[in-house]
Amino acid sequence: MESTLMDPFGREHDYLRISVTDRCNLRCVYCMPEEGMQFEPTERILSYEEITSIVKALAPLGIRKLRLTGGEPLVRKGLDQLIAMLSAIPGIEDIALTTNGIYLAAYADLLKTAGLTRVNISLDSLKPDRFASITRGGKVQRVLDGIKASQKAGFYPIKLNVVLMKGVNDDEVEDFLRMTRDEPLHIRFIEYMPIGESGDGWRSGYMPLEHVLETCGARWDYESCGEIYGNGPADSYRIVGAAGTFGLIHPVSSHFCGNCNRLRLTADGNIKPCLYWSDEFNVRPLVGDDKAVRDLFYKALGAKPETHDMLKALNGQQIDGTPTLRHMSQIGG
Repeated sequence: MESTLMDPFGREHDYLRISVTDRCNLRCVYCMPEEGMQFEPTERILSYEEITSIVKALAPLGIRKLRLTGGEPLVRKGLDQLIAMLSAIPGIEDIALTTNGIYLAAYADLLKTAGLTRVNISLDSLKPDRFASITRGGKVQRVLDGIKASQKAGFYPIKLNVVLMKGVNDDEVEDFLRMTRDEPLHIRFIEYMPIGESGDGWRSGYMPLEHVLETCGARWDYESCGEIYGNGPADSYRIVGAAGTFGLIHPVSSHFCGNCNRLRLTADGNIKPCLYWSDEFNVRPLVGDDKAVRDLFYKALGAKPETHDMLKALNGQQIDGTPTLRHMSQIGG
């Protein structure tokens, strides 16, 4: 079934990213400020029943893929119950999770049994001290244990998300690439994005991803490879003879807006047509009225812009709209 969720630019939408919480057990430097965050009270967060009701309303319109995000989704109790509820909805074919991996070793088997299809795990450094600095307190070994537990539980492909930051972790590219030689992992290097940044500090950390290919080419032969399941916007490559792959995601320098197929639902019940811009549509008061929910999603699609202006922001140019002031943790990426 083709999606009937089409925006004014002819893009069909079959993918919904659902933030289940704005809270997190880490404070990654690109995602959340170290202090001063105002979290939503519990009563303002969508219940699992409300989330399920929204997805049930959208599945007949062609939503097929879901991704559960946060904050950190595993800090919310009973996530396996939500996964089981969503996997029972006719038409839903794929449920993925984006996590920092800290709790994954404890929950991987339970999530797989509930119906989770895939996992993406954030891993911005392999060095314990540096990882603790980037995450403001995280222990990298717990993430590595989570990766092993996910492999043992049968998740495939397992994707590791690395936000590349100049002067922070750009010297670890070779170490990450080496992981793909021996393990069937897909490592995705992601450009640093100005989401929720009210100042210009992110520019100093921005690192073009050509650095990854240059580093790889200096050490190994590599080749472009076909799409990795659920790969989304990544350009994918493989070191010749490697068990895994690596990908580059260029949301700033070479955006993928022309093929965007996703909508976002925030933990407090707002539809976000675009990650970058401030436009939001509060669907929570309509939950239970499927027609009203669908109509609001159509309205949100009608407001979806053709593209974002991250590259203009990087170059210090005038942008054409109002960027979101939500931090990444309040949107879900």
